[in-house]
Amino acid sequence: MSILSKELRQDIEKALPENIAQNQFCAFRYNLLPDSSIRHCEGIVTADEEYLRILCDGKETERISCGEIKEIITDMGVGCIFVSCRYKSGEVRLVCRSDLGYSKSIIKNTRKMNTFFEDKKLPEGEAEREYKCPKCHRPYINGSSVCPHCADKKQLFKRVWKLFAPYKVFVFSAVALFAVVSAVNLIVPYINRVIVDSYIRKPDYALQNLSSYAAIILSMLVLELVIRGVSSVRYHLFIKASNSMIVDLRDSLFSQIQRLSVNKISAKTTGDLMRRVTSDTSQMENFLINYMPGVIEQLTVFVAVSIYILIYDARLFVMIIIPTPFVVLSFNLFWKFIRNMFHRRWIAGAKANTVLHDIFSGIRVVKAFGMEHKEGERYREATADERRMQEKSDCIWSLIMPILRFFIGFGEFIILFYVGNKILDGSMTLGQMTQFASYTAMIYGPLRMIAHIPRHVMNFTTSASKVFEILDESEEISDSEASVELSIKGDIDIKNVSFGYDGGTEVLHKVSVHIKPGEFLGIVGASGAGKSTLINLIMRMYDVEDGSISVDGVDIRDISQNSLRSQMGVVLQETFLFSGTVYQNIAYAKQNATLEEVIAVSKLAGCHEFIIKLPDGYNTKVGEKGYTVSGGERQRIAIARALLHNPKILILDEATASLDTETEKQIQDALARLSFSRTTIAIAHRLSTLRNANRLIVLDKGTVAEEGTHNELMQKHGIYYGLVMAQREMANMEES
Repeated sequence: MSILSKELRQDIEKALPENIAQNQFCAFRYNLLPDSSIRHCEGIVTADEEYLRILCDGKETERISCGEIKEIITDMGVGCIFVSCRYKSGEVRLVCRSDLGYSKSIIKNTRKMNTFFEDKKLPEGEAEREYKCPKCHRPYINGSSVCPHCADKKQLFKRVWKLFAPYKVFVFSAVALFAVVSAVNLIVPYINRVIVDSYIRKPDYALQNLSSYAAIILSMLVLELVIRGVSSVRYHLFIKASNSMIVDLRDSLFSQIQRLSVNKISAKTTGDLMRRVTSDTSQMENFLINYMPGVIEQLTVFVAVSIYILIYDARLFVMIIIPTPFVVLSFNLFWKFIRNMFHRRWIAGAKANTVLHDIFSGIRVVKAFGMEHKEGERYREATADERRMQEKSDCIWSLIMPILRFFIGFGEFIILFYVGNKILDGSMTLGQMTQFASYTAMIYGPLRMIAHIPRHVMNFTTSASKVFEILDESEEISDSEASVELSIKGDIDIKNVSFGYDGGTEVLHKVSVHIKPGEFLGIVGASGAGKSTLINLIMRMYDVEDGSISVDGVDIRDISQNSLRSQMGVVLQETFLFSGTVYQNIAYAKQNATLEEVIAVSKLAGCHEFIIKLPDGYNTKVGEKGYTVSGGERQRIAIARALLHNPKILILDEATASLDTETEKQIQDALARLSFSRTTIAIAHRLSTLRNANRLIVLDKGTVAEEGTHNELMQKHGIYYGLVMAQREMANMEES
């Protein structure tokens, strides 16, 4: 029976006896006391079949009999939400308050409680997730279920490594070549030592053995060629693996976004999603291809040289690594601050991308209102925020890096003093000094790189966490294991459907409608009555929360999404055309459509006449979003696209809103012919559009207020009658 999250269940069990805690079917958190404007608390309102209980700071402070409650009311305040109880006696009393971090959970769960108070029906479903991170208690951002502050960075690298699994041959081969390069790099300083001690310090010996001296020089040349050649092959292998992995990652990310529900996609901005698919994957690619190979090479050399020096002279090794603990400790101290700084910079960049996308998408509106200057200021403000975050991070690095570089280089002074004494007392030759100077440089190269690692790692982990956040999003709308492929006839049964976006205030409440196969149903009502929401539920863009929708007797949640939507044709209120030709936009619904089929549906939709007058006819490019054709022409193209789909269910959401009277008449006549063999559902504010409808339903405040034919509804003198008379009066005023 329980649909409470694990964390919420545990907190309830701490405050209530075990037998009572197990019976709680619905609960939500709050954090403000009702009698104080500033006092915070850790509270829970929870309900079972007998009582509504108010818990505060781990104790039960009040209980109310469910039999006395009529409903729970939520009201939005300034920065907070009020929760009140309305008794059956009519009395209303404030129960608790909360900041907006819990508002979604409160609204969603009070709706479940009210359903129980009204119908005595317990809510069903999976455990509800928390809207705040259980570790840091920060609210999740933009509908996400992943906290960027608490994401396990080690786990990120493990997941990235798993992405390399299909290309592990390339990766392991590249790593093996790293070892080869490191081994060769160890030989070169030894040859330098031989040259200094055996030839440079003994010119006479060198003149007598020019051939051996030339052979040694030649060997150095060969080793250098080997290093360059192996490094090139190694780099090619690593690029091959990294590029392939990034391409796969982008494909997976794009596919995941397409699988997400409309609700989850709407919770994120277009700029946000585009940044993740493009910029964040590019940031990961840059780290893996341009930075990671160098890190691996430097670390391999560091380990090899360290082992050699440790065996040769342990004291010299200790002197070399003296600065390392200090550098590591410094980064541990600044790590959390640096991580948060890079996260804030990412958010600022995403906002700037969103602003830019909005401006370019609405450039016609911007120009129409002469708002170029204002929009320029808005974009400059957005980029200024990103610039400030960038400057802040750069200033911090410019302050920290010189200090760290000094301590890293401090060991070189110690080594110089140590080696100098060795040379003076004769226990070390100049050749040995040259050799160890080279080895020291090999060690300090990686140590200096340590100073730059956090910056690159933070960029990488920030982008990776944003990418995996999308990949980890659960699919709200998914096919069940027993989903069926159904040949639809068009019988639609809507039973007691209630729904609110993101669990918020109800848009639809207990709506019941039966649509027969081949019937033309018109849906009318004022703005915000729930008309578009109802057709979104029929298309299963969202899942119903209460009640059910079935097609031909099968619940749409048990029909595969592809089977359901492939047999539906939709013309939405916001007509969208892809950048391409007119032909491509109409044929989008049927990729193998012939020109004859496209022309046939174009004639039915009333768009053939204007298409053939375009410069290139059906091959005319309509431009981005179809802005090179008029609004009415876009709608007719969209209708032709839907008709080409040959749907069993045709849905029209204000499909004729932008059409003139003559064209509307053509579309109505076409729909009258087409609706004979298909179920048609049409929404229209212009009621004349629905004159061919077999039946009309009137939605008012989320419920079915009236139902019947045009004549029947006019005789009732109700809501529909008022809408018709208002439109007639408006038409008369326009004519006069």
